[in-house]
Amino acid sequence: MSAYQDDLNTITRLRDAQGGKWDAINPEYAARMKAQNRFKTGLDIARYTAGIMRQDMADYDADTSQHTQSLGCWHGFIGQQKMIAIKRHHGTTKKRYLYLSGWMIAALRSEFGPLPDQSMHEKTSVPALIEELYTFLRQADARELGHLFHELDDARAKGDDITVRAVQKRIDNYETHVVPIIADIDAGFGNEEATYLLAKRMIEAGACCIQLENQVSDVKQCGHQDGKVTVPHEDFLAKINAVRYAFLELGVDDGVIVARTDSLGAGLTQKLPVSKEPGDLAAQYNSFLYTTPIDSIDDVREGDSVVKLDGELRKPLRLANGLYRFRSGTGEDRVVLDCITSLQNGADLLWIETEKPHVGQIASMVDRIREVVPDAKLVYNNSPSFNWTLNFRQQVFDAWQAEGKDVSGYDRDQLMSAEYDATELAKLADEWTRNFQRDAAREAGIFHHLITLPTYHTAALSTDELAKGYFGEEGMLAYVAGVQRKEIRSGLACVKHQDMAGSNIGDDHKEYFSGAGALKAGGKDNTMNQFG
Repeated sequence: MSAYQDDLNTITRLRDAQGGKWDAINPEYAARMKAQNRFKTGLDIARYTAGIMRQDMADYDADTSQHTQSLGCWHGFIGQQKMIAIKRHHGTTKKRYLYLSGWMIAALRSEFGPLPDQSMHEKTSVPALIEELYTFLRQADARELGHLFHELDDARAKGDDITVRAVQKRIDNYETHVVPIIADIDAGFGNEEATYLLAKRMIEAGACCIQLENQVSDVKQCGHQDGKVTVPHEDFLAKINAVRYAFLELGVDDGVIVARTDSLGAGLTQKLPVSKEPGDLAAQYNSFLYTTPIDSIDDVREGDSVVKLDGELRKPLRLANGLYRFRSGTGEDRVVLDCITSLQNGADLLWIETEKPHVGQIASMVDRIREVVPDAKLVYNNSPSFNWTLNFRQQVFDAWQAEGKDVSGYDRDQLMSAEYDATELAKLADEWTRNFQRDAAREAGIFHHLITLPTYHTAALSTDELAKGYFGEEGMLAYVAGVQRKEIRSGLACVKHQDMAGSNIGDDHKEYFSGAGALKAGGKDNTMNQFG
């Protein structure tokens, strides 16, 4: 028996037990409303989606072609339309997630207005966006199921039993738009207690996966900006523990933690951890510092710090702002240590922020990590901060040059130029770009590929194109030809924007509640009927 039929039978028995007081209640309508509201709370969503992620991680371990993907979404409507598009074009939401980008919250969702990605925005805006995204995804379910219920009613009215059974099967096997969200908590917005409190709010809103980075929270920078400052491992592990406690307290026992390291591009630390014995984590962290030897007391100035490294007294270089500098060339070693330490202390997935999309560079670090933690897996930022065209053209150029191929017809520094678009080099670079995610999943341990802020750019591009034409010679044709006609011919459900916004759901409810006397919006004079 299907869940829908089971609910229908249960509600029928409940109504019949009321001695006539509930005779106005139609059990089928109630069962439909229940089906349209499968997830009652954010915690229901978090538990459901955590199970999906854990299964997907196991699938990837067995077959690296089973990697997952997501796009960053800054509004519930954007997330909803993304998942509707995925179901329409690909038939399933499997292996597709949403990404909640701290960068986009800062740039688009702060009450202060546009902000840089430096944890300056309100921390409450993070769980608020999670809740908003899931509200829109649940509404997508309600809308689509509502259409199926109307198909069922029409088939019943025509006595078409074959269609009735087919539609009922689609209802019984309905795939939700609700998918996992990987949610960016930045550096935790404060100390470990602040991290725990915010993580709880995020989980309660529906997050099954929280991404945490090892920067100092009060001077946090975007991973693609300069001036990044990391914290000692002990500080970062305390915040990983805080997130895990939040998951366990709320009953999301298989919640997922992504540990992000910015050490590849971070040359500074705010403080020196206290080493308790030779070779411990603090000692390993301090071993990467830029230091100078101390030969006499005269080498130590007022206020200087002194550390003992490998039996020798040394003075760490401290900048005018009080920060300490790491030795040049230690970034990759620090990344490897960060990743191993995080996985050994409660993290589930890794995020290595790199300065370019290069499979070989990523794989070189992951291979070292997997020598210690064989099932290490990455979440990787396919960042819009990379110039993908230039990067891959230069990678092809370098590969050809290493092979001894003649590259004299190309200027490596100018490969972004449109004059190269039709060349053999550019075509191969595009092929490498097309295969990047598959290649990196296979060769560099990347389980999940995401783009942090693609919909920031798509919104800007589409708005620019519309504004150019509408306020120019094209006038209304810019909207008709550039937007509406494309929506109609592409079969986008959003062309019926009243329906997408919930008009038909509301009409159904009015009929449920008021019967034949309901005043509905979807009659013959509704202009939405022009779209068929």
